[in-house]
Amino acid sequence: MKNIANQIYEMVGKIEPQLRRMTEEDLRYKSSPDEWSKKEILGHLIDSAANNHQRFIRAVYHVADQFPTYDQVEWVKIQKYNEIPSRTLIAFWVAYNIHLCHVIDCIPSDAESSPCNIGKEEPVPLDYIVKDYLRHLRHHVEDLLNN
Repeated sequence: MKNIANQIYEMVGKIEPQLRRMTEEDLRYKSSPDEWSKKEILGHLIDSAANNHQRFIRAVYHVADQFPTYDQVEWVKIQKYNEIPSRTLIAFWVAYNIHLCHVIDCIPSDAESSPCNIGKEEPVPLDYIVKDYLRHLRHHVEDLLNN
């Protein structure tokens, strides 16, 4: 798990300055009403961090299989991320991910197989959730930098 935490930490450190160089207009731009802006993608990543934070902690005391799913589109829509200053979103995203690196480092090995609900028919092990968080983060970082 420490390796995953290190990868998240390094990715966030590398991406933060690139995000800070983008203009407010670039971060708010939507190519269509149905597509997310870069600010909304950042907001989605904050939501993902918040939900996974809960899963990580609940899994350690074996209650993450009861964790509710979330509607990512509604979360982004309700929170109106395009209206939040970019510097605030970026700082929050960075801080939350640094904290998650610490949380991941604190996960005891005997909790790695603890079941977690992510909306599939059957819960999946915590170690899968942690690895998938990194995969998900990479996917959306590519969206942030390449659009």
